[in-house]
Amino acid sequence: MRKSRFTEAQIVGMIKEQEAGMATAEVCRKHGLSPASFYKLKAKYGGMELLDAKRLKQLEDENAKLKRLLADTMLDNVVLKDLLGKP
Repeated sequence: MRKSRFTEAQIVGMIKEQEAGMATAEVCRKHGLSPASFYKLKAKYGGMELLDAKRLKQLEDENAKLKRLLADTMLDNVVLKDLLGKP
């Protein structure tokens, strides 16, 4: 998964700037991102505080790790079944 070039604090700050009344185009120009990217980030992080955003990122990382562990275990299971000759 691609790492974001913005931290959670920067993302929450951009959203708060826009909610405070700054035009979306101006926020995007100031931070160097497209309006589509801004609205995508706003959909994900909108209404969150910094601690909530950090917790979300932490949970996403943990979820990705658990998914990798599950995939490895399932692959090992398939390999063992093939070695034993069971369908």
